[in-house]
Amino acid sequence: MAQSTVVKIPLSGKEITVPTGLFINNEFVPSVDSNEFIKPVNPATEEAICSVVAGSVKDIDVAVAAAREAFRTTWGKNVTGFERSRLINKLADLIERDAQELAELETLNNGKPVKIARDFDIGDTIQCLRYYAGWADKIVGQTIEVDNKTKIAFTRHEPIGVCGQMYFLSLVGGNPCLRYLNFSSIPWNYPINMWSWKVAPALACGCTIVMKPSEVTPLTALKLCELVKEAGFPPGVINTVPSLGSIGGAALAAHPDVDKVAFTGSTVTGRKIMEAAKGNIKKVSLELGGKSPHIIFESADLDQAANWVALGIGYNTGQDCTAGSRLYVQETIYDKFVALLVGKMKELVVGNGFDDASGAGPVVSKTQYDRVWSYIEAGKQAGAKVAVGGEKRQGKGYFVDPTIFTDITSDMKIVQEEVITVHLQNMRRSPLMPIFHMFCVVVMFGTDKLFRYLVPYLRLVDSRQKKKQSLSPMTQHMAWVQGSTPMMRVSASGCRPRSRLERSGAGELCIGGIYVGKGDPLEFRREAGVAFVNFVFSKSRRLYILN
Repeated sequence: MAQSTVVKIPLSGKEITVPTGLFINNEFVPSVDSNEFIKPVNPATEEAICSVVAGSVKDIDVAVAAAREAFRTTWGKNVTGFERSRLINKLADLIERDAQELAELETLNNGKPVKIARDFDIGDTIQCLRYYAGWADKIVGQTIEVDNKTKIAFTRHEPIGVCGQMYFLSLVGGNPCLRYLNFSSIPWNYPINMWSWKVAPALACGCTIVMKPSEVTPLTALKLCELVKEAGFPPGVINTVPSLGSIGGAALAAHPDVDKVAFTGSTVTGRKIMEAAKGNIKKVSLELGGKSPHIIFESADLDQAANWVALGIGYNTGQDCTAGSRLYVQETIYDKFVALLVGKMKELVVGNGFDDASGAGPVVSKTQYDRVWSYIEAGKQAGAKVAVGGEKRQGKGYFVDPTIFTDITSDMKIVQEEVITVHLQNMRRSPLMPIFHMFCVVVMFGTDKLFRYLVPYLRLVDSRQKKKQSLSPMTQHMAWVQGSTPMMRVSASGCRPRSRLERSGAGELCIGGIYVGKGDPLEFRREAGVAFVNFVFSKSRRLYILN
């Protein structure tokens, strides 16, 4: 067994034991041949937390073999839906028991405030697991009517196999191709949350998993593996291999024994994943980012709208694929609304996640910090005006204060590309249309993008406007009227269908790599047709096959 390490929580001084090896067959093990290590960093202090084994290509092979064996012998079709449901619910209970410790570890590695990690991310994780636990024994096929008294046909849903999941990878070399396993990779913006969104539906359907957590935030994924074993899952059902994306991610994508891949990351890498999938026509789910707009009409309650816009971009330090990072405001209320919003953004306290006063933490890494500042500088150089923020802090930590740009045009880099931080562009005029006066312009905004919006947010009062605009032909995946993404954390997570469109991704009923809504478990199952010839029914309607 690979050695664990003890990490100390800042401020409280509390110590948490964290496994640092690879989790394969319910054991933490060393690498087969790698001497490399990943060193997660506390983004609030820029200090290394510990060293985690960086898995190799051979380690991926071992993990995939373990997942395949479990699928063949102790999971998959060998376990009833009732038993899968029991184990998933048990895992949810254990996460609820350890919620505070998991939240503190999440904050240490990711930077977000402890209260948000505990009350929202982990709360949603528990809810997601229990939701899919309820599905586990309710995924059924159908009987098909045929025009013959001695024939019958029906379908059954079978687990798709081994699933692989990955996030923000750079694939290099080889010709990626996946078969019966489901491999997963967890993003750094919601490590615990998205762990459950990927794991829960796969487990409910009877799939086994090989997961590559983000090399930036691997600690909670490894800690959760301890609870997987404690819950009683058979060895090999969930395997976790921390590694660099260019090694572990590429190896998973190229592996011939993986059946389904779920990926969250860049459009460039998403294309490579789809290319890999066509080799064996595997299932693919992609979430490739977005640039969601807030649209504010003059009929809106402006103070409430400003609150929601601030929350929609400020939540999770803006590190959200559905963050409302663009703002369209009707001309008649433009100046008043911008002044209101600037005041709201100034109230957002960006600080250490262990400080109760903090409403947002640092961005997650030095790479992301540098990327954010490159966009801020690009906005300034393009002629956009800074309404608030836009200046670097002194001292340690990857802190970025809320920044709002005004007087921008739709062709600017900061408008066209996803930034992933508290960084908002306020559209007053553009080459497309100087300002908007009517609904049709919003429809045009909905098509003026290299990739389509994941979530547009509409702020208005007139009920006729609400209905008309939410049903307009905007290219979108879902729409919020009088709300924003954080509502999903506390109201309807796990039970609202989404889709993937355009360059924001592909795959049915998937957002941020999660599979949500009534039909989503079928993403992890295959439908098999069965036909019987020469049968009779007894008086009790039991089916007998004739020789």
